[in-house]
Amino acid sequence: MTRRRAVMAGGAAVAAVGLGAAVATTASAGETSASAVSATSSAAASSPSGEVCYRLTSETTEGPYYIDADKIRKDITEDREGIPMTLRLKVIDSESCKPLAKAAVDIWHCDALGIYSGYESSSGGGGGIPPTGTPTGIPPTGTPTGTPPTDAPTDAPTDAPTGAPTGAPPGGGHQEPTDDERYLRGTQFTDRHGFVEFATVFPGWYRGRCVHIHTKVHVGGKLTDAGYEGGHTCHTGQLFFAEEAVLAAAEVAPYNTSTTERTTLDEDGIYPGNGAQGGLLNLTYRKGRIGKGVVGSLTLGVDPDATHDGTDL
Repeated sequence: MTRRRAVMAGGAAVAAVGLGAAVATTASAGETSASAVSATSSAAASSPSGEVCYRLTSETTEGPYYIDADKIRKDITEDREGIPMTLRLKVIDSESCKPLAKAAVDIWHCDALGIYSGYESSSGGGGGIPPTGTPTGIPPTGTPTGTPPTDAPTDAPTDAPTGAPTGAPPGGGHQEPTDDERYLRGTQFTDRHGFVEFATVFPGWYRGRCVHIHTKVHVGGKLTDAGYEGGHTCHTGQLFFAEEAVLAAAEVAPYNTSTTERTTLDEDGIYPGNGAQGGLLNLTYRKGRIGKGVVGSLTLGVDPDATHDGTDL
């Protein structure tokens, strides 16, 4: 039986060390305070290996909008509007607790209005200000003419389905890209301490899903002119956001122009509900001024020998 150590309380905040006392935070779920960072740093320093060890991070579906790693870059923002976000991830071997160096970490997510690059015509966003006022124009007048048909087919179905559709929105079923856009997608290689960092924007939302970021961890491959090739995918997951932060972001432009009904974290059919182990990010920002920027951090515990491509979930 392999050895899997327990999650240390507040351990995901290690990646947030060095943010500085100028950053005011809240200590609600998914966010970390300066005291929590300090306590966790002390715990890590006093442990024999100097590392904070996690259980395996939950595997989730890849979703329909994945595109193979072909953009090796830190800043994935391109021209997208939104709240600036720095995403800091640390990847460790969940059995040995050692950092996983030279792993390729993919992330991809929708923009502030729920649109995915590569799939602008098919991903479900909802932007713009809803129309107001009274419809204009002259309504049709007169009485319909003609005699309705009396020879309707006798074999017309009589058992048409009734009621509203049920079930969670589909999470898998890869779709081929419909355009050449690649904003809010990118890949970075972990350093010798297992860290990667991305510059992006706070994601928006679309019908049926809470706010989230997709991620994959690949090992054993190499960088080529075409991007990252070879090896295998040892982790496919999603990163989630505490409701308090999402509600704060929803007050800021352009998020506040979205007309799409939002799914909460508790309502989401994919979030496993198990905190950091399930991908719940630690978020740090100035309370009341989230529009100035957010730092999200998390440690991902993976099994580098396993294969999890997220297409069978």
